[in-house]
Amino acid sequence: MSGPEVGSRHELERGAFPAFLASLERHGYSVVGPTVRDQAIVYGEIHRVEDLPIGWTDRPGAGSYRIERRADAALFGYNVGPHSWKRYLYPAHERLWTAERDASSFTVRPEPTDGPALALLGVRACELAAIQVQDRVFLGGAPDPGYRARRQRLLRIAVQCGQAAATCFCVSMGTGPGVAPAAADLALTELIRPERHYFLVEVGTPEGARVLEGVPLRPAAVETERAAEALVAATASSMGRTMDTSGIRDLLVLQPEHPRWEVVARRCLSCTNCTLACPTCFCSTTEEVPTLSGERVERWRRWDSCFTLGFTELHSGSARRSTASRYRQWLTHKLATWHDQFGSSGCVGCGRCITWCPVGIDLTEEVAAIRATGPPATPEAPR
Repeated sequence: MSGPEVGSRHELERGAFPAFLASLERHGYSVVGPTVRDQAIVYGEIHRVEDLPIGWTDRPGAGSYRIERRADAALFGYNVGPHSWKRYLYPAHERLWTAERDASSFTVRPEPTDGPALALLGVRACELAAIQVQDRVFLGGAPDPGYRARRQRLLRIAVQCGQAAATCFCVSMGTGPGVAPAAADLALTELIRPERHYFLVEVGTPEGARVLEGVPLRPAAVETERAAEALVAATASSMGRTMDTSGIRDLLVLQPEHPRWEVVARRCLSCTNCTLACPTCFCSTTEEVPTLSGERVERWRRWDSCFTLGFTELHSGSARRSTASRYRQWLTHKLATWHDQFGSSGCVGCGRCITWCPVGIDLTEEVAAIRATGPPATPEAPR
């Protein structure tokens, strides 16, 4: 009997999920997925089914988050937690190289880029889109060696969304909630019926097919495929928020002095939570860490944010001294000039920036408020 093929669909019983996890480990993958810790659903190491958030869900809101029990034993019955998958591809604090004194000079040794192969279990459609955005940033032009090495060892196991949070707006951004064919190595849809708990498994790549070898599967029935499609359609129709993205680049770029920037600045704390929680933000800084003897120095890269006063520090001070200018820079880059740089929006509609903003600033509200004043003025023709 031949194994699963790319594009094929199968059914996996809930009772066989341990066999699926065992197959991932047997093929050399360290599994990372959702787990409950510190009153949140976060990503961490998964060694057995019991490590998953069985029967838990989360309730993200503007400036609020809580978890609570579900009425069933769903493995993936949550939305998105406080951090994204980018920490596994683009670590928050990473050593880039080490230099040691050698006679009258220094020998520089780049940081090794080897490491474990990771299987990301439970990646949502918006998060897959975020990984694709990060790919354009770190693999285009001059590729980042660490990111490229980690990306090549990555197995993406998506889970279709069975619910939408109050902060979700992926439909507006065209990034979900359904996982596009071949966007992941494997795509799971969790289906729970009174008499049965099982998964529809869709094979997206040859590597996805390989890790399913030996896992007890059966061909997907038409009724299962229809149930999965209906679940995703119901999720799409229950988005908690929307954003009108028509003409959004010019809407923001051509209104740098709009009074709304000052309005939102009166609330913004410049705490950087939105950029740290965002799955696509990539601002960073580097620092040199020498030993007291001067015989060795390390260069580290760590996440930074355009909301910090020192991020644009120049010889005469910060280029963006006001909170309004920093918020304007973030939102305009994310939703407008990102198109100029990378050919897409920098926002995937996951809603994390809304949830983890201490004062509940909502970028969908800010865009709507700017749009409410009417279309931007037509720029003057060059003279």
